[in-house]
Amino acid sequence: MTSDPYQTKRGERDRSITREPPHRIGDPVGTHGPTSRPEGEHPFLIGEAMTGGYGMGADILHDCTIAVEPGEIAVIVGPNGAGKSTAMKAVFGMLNLRKGRVLLDGEDITHLSPQDRVAKGMGFVPQTSNIFTSMTVEENLEMGAFIREDDFRPTMEQVYDLFPILKEKRRQPAGELSGGQRQQVAVGRALMTKPKVLMLDEPTAGVSPIVMDELFDRIIEVSRTGIPILMVEQNARQALAIADKGYVLVQGRNGYTGTGRELLEDPEVRRSFLGG
Repeated sequence: MTSDPYQTKRGERDRSITREPPHRIGDPVGTHGPTSRPEGEHPFLIGEAMTGGYGMGADILHDCTIAVEPGEIAVIVGPNGAGKSTAMKAVFGMLNLRKGRVLLDGEDITHLSPQDRVAKGMGFVPQTSNIFTSMTVEENLEMGAFIREDDFRPTMEQVYDLFPILKEKRRQPAGELSGGQRQQVAVGRALMTKPKVLMLDEPTAGVSPIVMDELFDRIIEVSRTGIPILMVEQNARQALAIADKGYVLVQGRNGYTGTGRELLEDPEVRRSFLGG
């Protein structure tokens, strides 16, 4: 066995990279998969019945709901223009909702700015422009810890354990890295905030199939720590294969919802969105 803190069995997760809410400390996260919650209690993170768009433009989302629990990987898929990234941005506060709300650990954060949501525990990795290209890898990770007042060096070591190539290239400008390595920097910088939830917008966009598989492996390892992961992906089949929960959006609405396996086995989903 390796000493990597992420290499733990599901249900025996190391939470040291997370900011565990005080009333959850010591509570078991449970096994990999949907987490059982008391009846009437909201999911850990939920964008509920979201309707809205950008500025004064037309609505892109229509009564759209997405949610994720601790230890889960929830994936948003769908055709181009379905509103996948818009739904993610709505949860992160990058557009105003005309209807609906966003709850994080039971707290209504609908009217908070994105920066205030980061302070509340949201880690967001946009699809593009997600690293400081002129800074070194290590400086990028340090920038991720800007909101912290404690010693962040143990978290940095955990990020290096998760992404060994970053430790090897820590003195190198991030702009000189490959596309897959840049994505690792972006995810690592988000993890430096010790987030309660990690949100990834198209993390495998533009990378090779081999690099995509490696990134998905690392995403699974992050989920083992108990961090809920909400992810938008164009590579729908591969993403649903690792997902506990999947949302297929169609024209800004919930088209299909289920476990990753259920959606992969659904004949209509396969025919319409997965190429048969």
